Amino acid sequence: MTTFSQGKYALAISDRSGMAFPYNEMVREWNGALVHISEYEPKQPQLEPKPTSADPQALQRARTARTEFPTEDFLPNNPFVTASNTTLKINFPNGDLQVNDFVRFRNVKLPVGGVAISTLQMSTTLNGAVTDTATTIDLTDGSQFPTSGFIVIEKILTSNDTSDPLLVGQYRNEVIEYTGRSTNQLTGCTRGTSAPYRGVTPVSTIAGSHSNLAKVFGCYKVQSLNQTSVPSTGQPSTTTQFDGINVTLTNSASTTETGGGFQCTIGPVNDRA
Repeated sequence: MTTFSQGKYALAISDRSGMAFPYNEMVREWNGALVHISEYEPKQPQLEPKPTSADPQALQRARTARTEFPTEDFLPNNPFVTASNTTLKINFPNGDLQVNDFVRFRNVKLPVGGVAISTLQMSTTLNGAVTDTATTIDLTDGSQFPTSGFIVIEKILTSNDTSDPLLVGQYRNEVIEYTGRSTNQLTGCTRGTSAPYRGVTPVSTIAGSHSNLAKVFGCYKVQSLNQTSVPSTGQPSTTTQFDGINVTLTNSASTTETGGGFQCTIGPVNDRA
C-alpha cells in the first residue's frame, strides 16, 4: 500500500502569496486554497447568512386588557359598632378606603343596636317601572336612604333587552347618582354613573329601563377613617395603621352594641358591569 512522506523538510507554495512555506504549516481554506497558517482567512459569515423569518405580528394567545370592577372584601367577625347616635363604626383592618368613598354592605347576619339588616344593607325595590331617561325614581321604602348619594338597580338581561342570545342572563346593573330624597322618591337622578371606591371611580354603567319591583341597593359615604399610630423599627418611628371607617346612619341607633355576625362583606356600590 502506498504511503506518503511526512514532509518534515518539504516546502509548499502558498496559493495566496506564491511564497514557499514549511509543508507541515500549510492549511486548506474553505475555498480549497492551500495557504500558510499565517495567511489563513476564515469564510466571511455574510456569504452564508442564517435564514430568518418575518417579525412576529401578534401573540398566539393574546388577551385584551380590560378594567375590572372592584370586588367585595370580608369584614372581621361582628364588624359594626353603634353608639346610640347616627355614627356607625365599621372595623375593617387594612381596608385602605378613603374619605368620600361609597361602600355597600352585604351578607349581614344580625341587626346591631336596633339598626335592621335591611338598613345596614340598604336594600329595597322599585315602586314602579323606570325608563332609561327618568330623573325621579320611586322606591318601595326609601326611609333609610341618605338624602343624596348613589344607588344601584340590579338588572339581568332578557331577550326583551337584547337580540344577542349570548348576553341573555348577564348582569347589566345601573348605578345612579341622586341629589335629593323626598320620603320614598329620589330626585335629581343622573343616569349611568359610577361611585368612587378606594379613591378610584370605575367605568360608568349604562342607563337602561328597569321593571317594577327590581332590586335596589343604596350605599354609605365614608365620613372619616379610624386609624392608629403604631411603633416602627425604622424611620419614621411610627406608622399609621388603618383600622376601619365611620359612616352616618339616616336615623340614630337605639343602643350601643357591637355585632353584625360572621363573614359580612364590604364593597363598591356595584361589582358587576
